[in-house]
Amino acid sequence: MAIAFALLAAAAPGAAQVRVDVDLGAQVMRVAADSGVTYEWPISSGSLGRATPRGEFRPYALYPMVYSWKYGNEPMPHSIFFHGQYAIHGTLETDLLGRPASHGCIRLSPRAAATLYELVSREGAVIRIGGGPEFAGAPSPRLIALPMGRALEVESADSPAAR
Repeated sequence: MAIAFALLAAAAPGAAQVRVDVDLGAQVMRVAADSGVTYEWPISSGSLGRATPRGEFRPYALYPMVYSWKYGNEPMPHSIFFHGQYAIHGTLETDLLGRPASHGCIRLSPRAAATLYELVSREGAVIRIGGGPEFAGAPSPRLIALPMGRALEVESADSPAAR
């Protein structure tokens, strides 16, 4: 109940909100609160064939710990649900941060997830998810599917490396 109240209070007109920008091309999250604190963290988003939804969202549920019944009871600490079953949450697979590796959720280090969870539970949030030029100033790489679940990254014709 306190979680739902915090979200409703933070969503009130004029209330401060945390801005969360997720750049799927760069695999990074940028966070800015009205209090002046800012963060930039590596993420893992949806891997090939398991897209992370793009757009602007508001959190609708926060849970300190969730166990994914769909993926072998994997722990999802500090879950912030923003669209259907999609959430921002902590992961123990921190070696995969910085590249697509999830089933569509946005993964953060446990420490970053705890920090974001606390900010969002206090202030609410607007979550923008996109990629490419509107976030990073450079085109996102193209991926070509290969056998055995692999992908090949191909430079865009507009990228500096292709010129």
